[in-house]
Amino acid sequence: MAFPETRPQIDYNDDVLLLEEEQEMRALVVYNDDVNTFEHVIQTLIDVCEHAPEQAEQCTLLIHYKGKCAVKNGTFEELEPRCAAIHDRGISADIV
Repeated sequence: MAFPETRPQIDYNDDVLLLEEEQEMRALVVYNDDVNTFEHVIQTLIDVCEHAPEQAEQCTLLIHYKGKCAVKNGTFEELEPRCAAIHDRGISADIV
């Protein structure tokens, strides 16, 4: 006796509502100046942006030779306190 082939019926047309909050990613850019030392900028990037020493040194060299460097990416809300902390240390920075 043969049994008829049966397959479970699955309805894949169920509507699924996904709530996603889109946040625009920004960059924290530090600018070169003639006032701050390499050591001060490196230490600031380590303290404020949580860079490894090597990463902070590389960013500082880019700032010096290129005039600016994006040192951290994130949302405006994430970068705003870091930007303020960099300003507090006398270094020019913007969120773009």
